Amino acid sequence: MKTAVNGNQVNYKLEGPASAPVVMLSHGLATNLTLWDPQMDTLAGRFRVLRYDVLGHGGTDAPRGPYTLDQLAEQAGSLLDALGIAQVHFLGLSMGGMIGQALALARPHVLASLLLCDTTSRIPPEAQPLWQERIRIAESEGMEPLVEPTITRWFTAPFRAAHPEVIERVRGMIRGTSPLGYSGCCHAIAALNLTALIHAIKVPTMIIVGEEDQGTPMAMSRAIHEQIAGSELLAIPSASHLSNTEQPEAFNRAIAAFLNRVA
Repeated sequence: MKTAVNGNQVNYKLEGPASAPVVMLSHGLATNLTLWDPQMDTLAGRFRVLRYDVLGHGGTDAPRGPYTLDQLAEQAGSLLDALGIAQVHFLGLSMGGMIGQALALARPHVLASLLLCDTTSRIPPEAQPLWQERIRIAESEGMEPLVEPTITRWFTAPFRAAHPEVIERVRGMIRGTSPLGYSGCCHAIAALNLTALIHAIKVPTMIIVGEEDQGTPMAMSRAIHEQIAGSELLAIPSASHLSNTEQPEAFNRAIAAFLNRVA
């Protein structure tokens, strides 16, 4: 389904019991709402699940950027307004976790809880050339040169060898991402600097990270954990950046236990 949000058409799916608490899922860069397919059986029986494509991704419009993180958080908040949803449990992975932090700061009243997965609160200055190079490649050469380096960062070598069908599905998501949307979101990510602000987040928060995450390593999750009082930190063994996909059973157990406590 699609709805107009801040001048753009946003693609979303809303599934599960109509009267249940709402869980909002926000995906990572160069993926789309189908990233959350491994979580749907766990979530949609007990919760109303809202998945959406972030600006520039999937079936959502991809205007020319650059985008800002505030803009991406406002997209999420305005989608809730458009759908008449007052409050959600927000689950974001990678870029989605960055959006969750920004939304928690901008609209704290709309969050009942926060799950931040394989993400960070700050992109350090030394990483800026890396992000500028990704932007350059997407805008000049398209997504294909980014596919294999991304897959290598996102999954451990044993998983890549054992699950070629999953890897091919994720390759398809990366290839299918609009270069304009990718570069627009890269600008937003590169400017991320929330570590000194997120102490203001007061809702129940859980941080999940793959033990072998190369993109947002354990230290980045610890930095978030140290800033958000009362937060929980869980590392998932044998998982890299897409821990929800590489170790879905462990990931699903963790999010279900957390949500069952706080919902």
